Amino acid sequence: MKFGKIIIENRIAMKIYSLLFTIVMPIIASAQSKPTQKPDTTININAVIVTATRNSSEIKNIPYSSNLVVQKEIINRGLRSTPEALSGNLGLFIQKTNHGGGSPFIRGLTGNQILFLVDGIRLNNSTYRYGPNQYLNTIDVYSISKIEVTRGTGSVQYGSDAMGGAIQLFTKEPSFRTKNEFGANVILKAVSQKMEFTSHGELIYESKNVGLLISGTLRNFGDLIGGDTTGLQSPSGYKENSMNVKLKLKTGTSSILTVSIQQLEQKNVPLYYRVKLENYEYYIFSPQRRQLAYMKWEKEGKNKLYEKISIISSLQSSLERRSYHKNGNINKFIDEDKVGTAGLTLDIVSDISKNWKCNSGLEFYYDKVNSKKSQTTILNNNTIYLRGLYPDNSITINSSVYSLHHIKINQFQIETGIRYNRYKVMIKDTSTSSLSLGEVKVTPSSLVGNLAVLYPINNFQNIYISFSNCYRIPNIDDMGTLGLVDFRYEVPASNLKPEKSYNTEIGYHLNSRIIEATVSVFYMKLSNLISRVQVPGAVVGGYNVYIKENNQESFVEGIEGGIQYKISNRFQVRSNATYTYGQNISRNEPMRRIPPINGFSVLSYNHKNMMLSIEHQYALAQTRLAQGDKDDNRIQKGGTPGWNIINISGNYSLKHFTFNLGIQNILNADYRTHGSGINGTGRSIVISVIAAI
Repeated sequence: MKFGKIIIENRIAMKIYSLLFTIVMPIIASAQSKPTQKPDTTININAVIVTATRNSSEIKNIPYSSNLVVQKEIINRGLRSTPEALSGNLGLFIQKTNHGGGSPFIRGLTGNQILFLVDGIRLNNSTYRYGPNQYLNTIDVYSISKIEVTRGTGSVQYGSDAMGGAIQLFTKEPSFRTKNEFGANVILKAVSQKMEFTSHGELIYESKNVGLLISGTLRNFGDLIGGDTTGLQSPSGYKENSMNVKLKLKTGTSSILTVSIQQLEQKNVPLYYRVKLENYEYYIFSPQRRQLAYMKWEKEGKNKLYEKISIISSLQSSLERRSYHKNGNINKFIDEDKVGTAGLTLDIVSDISKNWKCNSGLEFYYDKVNSKKSQTTILNNNTIYLRGLYPDNSITINSSVYSLHHIKINQFQIETGIRYNRYKVMIKDTSTSSLSLGEVKVTPSSLVGNLAVLYPINNFQNIYISFSNCYRIPNIDDMGTLGLVDFRYEVPASNLKPEKSYNTEIGYHLNSRIIEATVSVFYMKLSNLISRVQVPGAVVGGYNVYIKENNQESFVEGIEGGIQYKISNRFQVRSNATYTYGQNISRNEPMRRIPPINGFSVLSYNHKNMMLSIEHQYALAQTRLAQGDKDDNRIQKGGTPGWNIINISGNYSLKHFTFNLGIQNILNADYRTHGSGINGTGRSIVISVIAAI
């Protein structure tokens, strides 16, 4: 029966695949015969990105599946946070454990199996959790100039964690100008029913040799109001503030020094489902803080050995403090985890020959984890200190060397590379618990490679095939966790091996005068996956006890397709759909949290200084559940129902002002993205004003 079900699911996938080509191919001939201007890209197939290959290339010429989201689109759509800025994009599915979180799924994977980077620096650290998390929401959405997503590859390019792909966020930066110029931008935004008040300001100074940008954001999110019968979801609101400074200096005729400081802090972020479903009086993150400071030096070379050299030194810190009390418990608790990270990266671009260029480099990151926990008896206010979620003063050292090659042979574009990555994890668990790890030193390593080939069929079509070997080295969260995580109690594990993924895909790009389209079919094998295994008969505080093991072999396959068509000079339509099928071979059941078929469509009108659009976003029901999904109290019995939401938005621009107005979920539908702990936004009005001087 299960084998038959797999066949049926695959038939559904092939129908979607056939449908996309049925739409695309008949238009190709007409696309060649209509001499009209190319539309503003939202599939962004013409846009230049660097994340996929560490080499600037147009998306249409990259033999990997990639996305680009620009700041203008984020503002125009009224998107609330950095995770939500990715919603509706091809191959991405956003889960929300709480209103202050948001975790993108790429090819069925999320959490610490997706790599996040900020301005070329790893955001992932040694405590990043398996499964959905909130870390992407610690980046101010108004500080971002663009987001690049590479699906199915990334470990050769950037190291551990990029099993499903890599997401890189580029923050805004000043430019150099021939004469001194000052500028300022202000954004004010409000959402009905007091769901959001945001103010953002920027000061900019630009001259021949100096560029400076200073920005800050203050945000107050009220409790999220769901659709139809859901109503107020309390507690879910929180406060946020952020500050970003970036200074660029020309240090010579061919070199630039960039200095950047970023900070974001969120206060009183509730974990709604804990209060709603698990009888907690409160469970809040306060504060949740991320800080990053870095210096980047770039120099253009004059010989083939180094056409360009880039060195980045960085310091990061994260703080997560969780305060919680379960009704009926005589004690209340505070957990606090701090991670300090020092990083150093070197990248050298070599121009070996006319048709052969390469990036080679070194990367080094050093993490130190401090973790503590306090227990306070409510009746007498007596406090004792316990072992934290992680062993205190744990250290990881992450070092790697890589070489990526970009080769053109006749009409073929070839991307290939190799990386060797070595970890050193040092844990000294001084806890007196019988579950203590004691002193552990492990040095896991991984060697990976990739190969991709693109072939142009003609001037506006190409096909590509790629293979990427990716991995995730077990971190301190895998080996050292002791305490309550989601709806289970975890105990430490050691002797874990790196997780591996082997992704193969075939893709097609179309880029004509009036139509742009992309389709990819992929198959990804996953081995040595680390998953939680219940310890028979063990219960702590009413929660079943779990431990992590390398015990799972799985596969994920699917289809991703998007199309954009210019109806006229003023109207254009775009649409995308994603199908993902995941199977746990070891347990002969579905993989956990696999997103359902989902998609996004938008019809937009642009004329002079006015823009209007109507969006349709949807997901089908997900009833293929792993046992872990069935045990998850955030997923209702039988699975997550399908949903459809419609949004409308528009803006009008004057010389110095832009006015944005939108209505979210105009049908007031009740919906929840699969695996989320809170429902989506109901009918609401979004208003924002942008002033630029």
